[in-house]
Amino acid sequence: MAGDFHEVRFPLDVALRGSGGPSRLTEIVTLASGREHRNSRWADSRRRYDAGLGIRTLDALHAVLAFFEERRGRLYGFRYRDRIDHRSGPPSQAVGPGDQPLGLGDGATRVFALAKTYGTGPLPYRRLIAKPVAETVRVAVAGVERPPSSFTCDGTTGLVTLATAPAAGAPVTAGFWFDVPVRFDTDDLSVDLQAFSAGEIPNVPLIEIVP
Repeated sequence: MAGDFHEVRFPLDVALRGSGGPSRLTEIVTLASGREHRNSRWADSRRRYDAGLGIRTLDALHAVLAFFEERRGRLYGFRYRDRIDHRSGPPSQAVGPGDQPLGLGDGATRVFALAKTYGTGPLPYRRLIAKPVAETVRVAVAGVERPPSSFTCDGTTGLVTLATAPAAGAPVTAGFWFDVPVRFDTDDLSVDLQAFSAGEIPNVPLIEIVP
């Protein structure tokens, strides 16, 4: 992703008024008996957004146009802030170092990948986080928060490196903010200014980049 991805964020004021969320691809075969066979074609969900809902002024429209041109349409990916899902915990709670499990220490491993787990039932979904906001990351080992000087976080990969390896069996957890790696899902950005002035919202589709 590195060569075709720009580490810049889509205009935040527009993104926070956008719409969208996760999508999955499920294949359903209905038998003659009426029974169904269901199969998930994707191991991971993929998020889709429409940023057009956030464009309320000509200045915002111009900012999105400039951003689109610099990304060369669908060519380069970028960061997008999902207004509903951009924290390790619920939107109403502050980030805490115990929000999400990253793994267990083994006495040797120092590098852990940030992840967010959805659900607490029989089949939780674990999503790797590749674009964290590095300065927001908080880490704990065995329930004790580590000072910022004792670890580093790569904001372009989501990998956390601890200065010392956690002891065997010690839970490693983290809290963080994050962005979604996306690209434009169109090479055409067409806007009718008369319709825009009348309240019609342009379509600006974005799609998550799956590593």
